[in-house]
Amino acid sequence: MSKALLVLQDGQVFEGVSFGAAGETIGEVVFNTSMAGYQEILTDPSYKGQIVTMTYPLIGNYGINEADFEAVSPHTAGFIIKELSHIASNWRSQMSLDEFLCEHNIVGIQGIDTRMLTRHIRDKGAQQGIISTVDTNIDSLLNKVRSAPGLIGRDLVKEVSCTSAYTWNEGCWKWELNPQKAPDAPGAHFYPDTLKKPSFKVAVYDFGIKHNILRNFVSIGAMVNVFPADTPAQELLDTKPDGIFLSNGPGDPAGVPYAVDNVKKLIGKKPIFGICLGHQILGLALGFNTYKLKFGHHGANQPVMQLSNKKVEITAQNHGFAVDIPIEQTSETNVYLTHINLNDKTAEGIQHKELPIFSVQYHPEASPGPHDANYLFTKFAQMMRKE
Repeated sequence: MSKALLVLQDGQVFEGVSFGAAGETIGEVVFNTSMAGYQEILTDPSYKGQIVTMTYPLIGNYGINEADFEAVSPHTAGFIIKELSHIASNWRSQMSLDEFLCEHNIVGIQGIDTRMLTRHIRDKGAQQGIISTVDTNIDSLLNKVRSAPGLIGRDLVKEVSCTSAYTWNEGCWKWELNPQKAPDAPGAHFYPDTLKKPSFKVAVYDFGIKHNILRNFVSIGAMVNVFPADTPAQELLDTKPDGIFLSNGPGDPAGVPYAVDNVKKLIGKKPIFGICLGHQILGLALGFNTYKLKFGHHGANQPVMQLSNKKVEITAQNHGFAVDIPIEQTSETNVYLTHINLNDKTAEGIQHKELPIFSVQYHPEASPGPHDANYLFTKFAQMMRKE
């Protein structure tokens, strides 16, 4: 095993051991508090431009399988762990984590104190970092990382969005029916206990969509058509959808003004549901501002309160920006705040006071994570049926 270095923009240095691909990578270093789900995290397009640190110490023990990917290929810039499991034991495993990272040219580092790194990020904030297995000169690495562009203002969506429209027909994964297909898909079978026959159409803006969001829509009875992020609003409306969905995605929502402009044209035309980056883009389209969080929310254990009934949901989250909408200001706006984060009181959900429009900052589709907020897909279906 060869030596690897992690150097942060503020000069902090961590020495460890290389795993995955050899080479060099630069990205914003963040930490994820999930105990499992590393393959879903690695393939989540929202991590484009970021190097992910797993806070759980032992990673890789159940290997990798394609059925749980959240995109066709991984987008994470790099991977940091405490210890790589030498055993990958699971009946669904197709390869080891190390083999997966090598295959997709993702540079990893293990053997560092991830607790110290996590505390450093919490104190100093998420920042650019570089992992290298080829350059051991710290001054050289510092120069590279400090000259690299950050996330603010960058359009990372164009690098992860689909290039042409497509239809999605796979439902949520069930071990006895994997993969599920929509009842009218070629070669599919109708399983009345697990999938509903399509009863409405959802047009999806792909800002970096996770596959499990699409699976949830199929499972509640939607015909799902996915469109590139820069598709004109009228093109979506021409397909006569029953609702519009704004997906998750990477980076700064202010870096995709074309998406904000398109959403403005859709407000009042159809029911709209947004998740994560889609929530932030909707917030901008409704006239609010967004801002960068100190170290973001990344993990499967974030507590969120639903303000209408004080119910607390444990949620999966992955974002570094937030919508600026203090609860005391909502009386003067056209939306009300539906959810807040109990750790830092940031906005986690909004709903329009008159129109069938709502969004959440967290991930109700989980993958990985709890399913406390899965009801939001049903809520959207009810909105579409009513309209």
